[in-house]
Amino acid sequence: MNEQVDIRELNERIRMESAFIDLINMEMKKVIIGQKHLVESLLIGLLSGGHILLEGLPGLAKTLAIRTLADSIEAGFNRIQFTPDLLPADLIGTMVYSPKSEEFKVKKGPIFTNFVLADEINRSPAKVQSALLEAMQERQVTIGNETFRLEEPFLVLATQNPIEQEGTYPLPEAQVDRFMLKVLIDYPDMEEERLIIRENLQKNFPKASPVVKPAEILRAREVVKEVYMDEKIEKYILDIVFATRYPEKYGLDRFRLMISYGGSPRASINLAAAAKAYAFIKRRGYVIPEDVRAVCHDVMRHRIGLTYEAEAENVTAEEIITTILDTVEVP
Repeated sequence: MNEQVDIRELNERIRMESAFIDLINMEMKKVIIGQKHLVESLLIGLLSGGHILLEGLPGLAKTLAIRTLADSIEAGFNRIQFTPDLLPADLIGTMVYSPKSEEFKVKKGPIFTNFVLADEINRSPAKVQSALLEAMQERQVTIGNETFRLEEPFLVLATQNPIEQEGTYPLPEAQVDRFMLKVLIDYPDMEEERLIIRENLQKNFPKASPVVKPAEILRAREVVKEVYMDEKIEKYILDIVFATRYPEKYGLDRFRLMISYGGSPRASINLAAAAKAYAFIKRRGYVIPEDVRAVCHDVMRHRIGLTYEAEAENVTAEEIITTILDTVEVP
């Protein structure tokens, strides 16, 4: 009974604390037409402190979405176009000699902001990708002998183009694991695209207004951690992740030779954190199985390694995740 009272109180508190979600959504809708899943994914990353890898064709509002989010939160935004000749110093900064003071001074790079858009991350070599991924993981950057903490909230949105793979440097599987979500973006429907045309041909293109301060986001992150997760939901998350490692134990023998490796403990942590953030967005103080199912594909799709057998039979990570969700017992 006490637990129920606590959940009721927590529910009420989260309803109040999550009020700003509606404000952000309103500002995003002024600029972004459709792409509900993209906006939701950005909010999940923002509320749980996780970074996002976006895969979609050019012109699907990837850059516009994160710029709009930054505008609505009164936060800094930098876009970095990744190219084959980019150097780590172009990203994190370097030491510059000052003739006036006759000493080297630190010149900070574009990574020192709240929102970083790493556009076409697979266009740059491994050393640049590593510099970004290290900053994402450690939330700090070392230039010369000095170490600098990155601003909070800090969110990296990296995009990669599924077409034109010539001359690209695909992210190593082990490093893709650093991204909390991998989100696939599709075309808008015909009615949405009609509105997109009208909006872009107006005299004044709409712009989001700041409605939330970064401090409110940091406070919300602490509240998200308090969202109640029952032991049965924890077991459900573990079953999903373990089914990617040992499919035969869950009656999925046909996947045994198709999966080269399954989700790491980071997958379990991120699935739980994303489910809590999703519950918060839905103004709920507790996680239900539907929250886990809603975020599962985005959290898991880049964490399952496929063998040649899977490729020969045209079995995708999406299909494996869907089958696991249909097989694992829902609490």
